[in-house]
Amino acid sequence: MLKIANHSRYRHPLPEGHRFPMLKYELLPEQLLYEGTCDVSHFFTPEIPEDELILKVHAEQYYRHLKALTLDARAARKIGFPLSKALVEREVIIADGTIKASTYALEHGIAMNIAGGTHHAYSNRGEAFCLLNDQAIGARYLLDNELVKKVLIVDLDVHQGNGTAEIFQKESRVFTFSMHGKGNYPFKKEQSDLDVALDNGTNDTVYLNVLQKTLPELIATVQPDFVYYLCGVDVLASDKLGKLGLSLEGCKARDRFVLETCKKAELPVMCSMGGGYSPDIKIIIEAHANTFRLAQDIFF
Repeated sequence: MLKIANHSRYRHPLPEGHRFPMLKYELLPEQLLYEGTCDVSHFFTPEIPEDELILKVHAEQYYRHLKALTLDARAARKIGFPLSKALVEREVIIADGTIKASTYALEHGIAMNIAGGTHHAYSNRGEAFCLLNDQAIGARYLLDNELVKKVLIVDLDVHQGNGTAEIFQKESRVFTFSMHGKGNYPFKKEQSDLDVALDNGTNDTVYLNVLQKTLPELIATVQPDFVYYLCGVDVLASDKLGKLGLSLEGCKARDRFVLETCKKAELPVMCSMGGGYSPDIKIIIEAHANTFRLAQDIFF
């Protein structure tokens, strides 16, 4: 059964002017239930994990200041959201959702987090709406508990996974692959194990050709036994923070290829949703919902 971390029971942590980027996390589970892709048994509610699990990835001083809301003004500005206890709590709960979804993926082949994909969070700081790096925390949990030996992170958000690259730069058991817009944030890139930078306006055909050549070769070379997939839909041409040119069908084809490749290779995969900032919320929800529909079709 497809298991999905759902955060809708928790109070929304942002003031009115900052709500739009977070609205999809409330609407997506409603859409999946309404159309019958999922029922209530597919969803689980994450909780607050032990601090120890966060500190396996994030510096103690940073995490202490984050929880106490005592980050200096410059560090807080780089995060981009007004800091609050509720916002920090939500980010910690998202990390728990990814940890639990990772263990569900080992059991069922795939699991999802309605939120997550917070790949701009470094070990010692947050950036660009990311406070804690959920997939890094999940990967560290699996490795520390000897549940897997080698992890491949497939980051197909339009922005480079700079925080993830920094966190795992000296960890040979995690291979970081980021395929992103060349001319997009972050303008100072970190070095992933493999970076593929795409030109502005890259269309479906070019994008899919690159991905279809790269991913199978990567799996054959890295030989992971677990995959984290960051499936941001900010690759769409309509996205106001992205500079690529994918259509809805192209984005769906991307997800289909990644999930079918993992299934064929018998690799468990955990998906975090990542970014999506098209002005029309219906486009964001449809693009994200496609990932869940494909997960059901391909794995179950």
